[in-house]
Order: sequence, then C-alpha cells, then structure tokens
Amino acid sequence: MARRKLARQAQARHDRRVSKELPGLPPNIKKADGERRLRRSLDPITALHYQLAEARRVASLDAVVLVDDTGCLVAGAGAWPVCEELAAYAPLLADGAVPVRTVVSHRIASLAGHVERLLLDIDGQPAILCGRGGSAGRSAALERARAGVLRILAA
Repeated sequence: MARRKLARQAQARHDRRVSKELPGLPPNIKKADGERRLRRSLDPITALHYQLAEARRVASLDAVVLVDDTGCLVAGAGAWPVCEELAAYAPLLADGAVPVRTVVSHRIASLAGHVERLLLDIDGQPAILCGRGGSAGRSAALERARAGVLRILAA
C-alpha cells in the first residue's frame, strides 16, 4: 500500500510540474529550444524505463533494473527474463550476509562479478539500482541513472 501511495504522489507531482513546464507538448517529442532528452513521458514508470534504457545503451549493459528491497521489479531495461532474474537476486547481491541455499549462493557468486549495484533511499524506502554486464563506463552510467531516478521520483 505504501508503494502505491508513493507512486500516486510521485505521479501527481510529476504531472503538475510537467504541465507547467511543457504546456501543449506531447510526450516523446523533442523541444526545439535545445532540450537534450529525445524521449520523455508524463508517466513516471515510462520515464524510469527511458532513464534506465539510456544507461543500458551508454554502458552496453545486458540489463539494468530498479527494485525495492524485497526484489520487486519497479522498472527495467533489457531482456525481460534477465531483468526478472536481476531483480530477484539484487537484494541478495546487495547484502551477502543473507543465508540462502547452495544453488542460490552459487548463482549469486556467478552474478557478483558481472553486476554493479547502487543503494538508493526513495522517500525513506530502500531501493536498489542494479546493472549487469557492460563496459568500463558501467559505474558512471549507473550513477547518472541514479540521479535521473531520484529526479523522476522526486517530481
């Protein structure tokens, strides 16, 4: 319930801000005055996807996901099965002290070398931004994505 309330509040704040800044501008249209974003959306979930997709593109990631602390996928970019797996394992990757079965611990160990995670605090709720694969620019792309996620959800 708390997540839904937060999502509704974020949506309402975002809609109010965008309607003031971009009157009459349809979503996904580039502004003529030098707006750097090619895609934009009034919907926070779609905006999060665009943000994560850009991070994925820049760093050549297999997938990048935003999940809550229980592994529930909030937004992602990449192949759906890869996003689902990354979302499920992200909390375990973030906290290696969680006791798990041998099969799960082997999968966590195999993923750990290919995954980078950033912990976020969104209105007092813990969240994890997690990217798998990619190039040397993975850290920088995930940091930019973190800033974008926080901006989108604060709107």
